[in-house]
Amino acid sequence: MDIKVLGPGCKNCETLAVNTEKALAELKKEANIEKVTDFKVIAKYGVLSTPGLVINGKVLSTGKVLKPKQIMKLIEKVSYE
Repeated sequence: MDIKVLGPGCKNCETLAVNTEKALAELKKEANIEKVTDFKVIAKYGVLSTPGLVINGKVLSTGKVLKPKQIMKLIEKVSYE
């Protein structure tokens, strides 16, 4: 599983990354988590509001700091697609 947290490195972006790690630990899943701070790359995903969460190439959240339980639901959804 490939996960990207999109944003300039602000507090919200960092919190989303930490919450994503917590969600993965709770689900006992491993993933490559990459923090993307380059605005050109972020723009290619069509994200206008950060932080953004991309799982396996799909933008699943923008402009929100999701809680670990919310991220767990997204991870489980993507895992079954």
